[in-house]
Amino acid sequence: MSTHVFTYGSLMFAPVWQRVVRGTYRSAAATLPQHRRFALADDTYPGMVPEPDAEVAGVVYFDVAPADLQALDHFEGEEYRRISVPVRLVPPNAGALPITVMAETYLFEAVHRLSVLPWEPEAFALQRFLDSYCSDRLGDGPK
Repeated sequence: MSTHVFTYGSLMFAPVWQRVVRGTYRSAAATLPQHRRFALADDTYPGMVPEPDAEVAGVVYFDVAPADLQALDHFEGEEYRRISVPVRLVPPNAGALPITVMAETYLFEAVHRLSVLPWEPEAFALQRFLDSYCSDRLGDGPK
């Protein structure tokens, strides 16, 4: 059985996603209500936690194969817990209504490491992350 996966941090970036998974997946912009994404006090990637009256923008990947879901679990590690959440797909045009789908995502469990600052995708040091975290976690070089 395949699963949709909502990403909100490093995995929103195709070079990171493609380092972790083997399959090729359709994706779309999406939002997750009642959650907030924070920068970590000591790292480049974010953590997300439940929070009323908040919303996180991200990317949903569709029909992710079980083997790739296991690879994502390994990549996220012990500080994250995978849960099912309803995400809203961003409509392709202004007049369309959003569609809600169920997707897996990763909540950050080590809340003591969260800063009070939001994590901004525009400020993500992608190459540094690929060279450091991805190399350490996944081995050298792209697949």
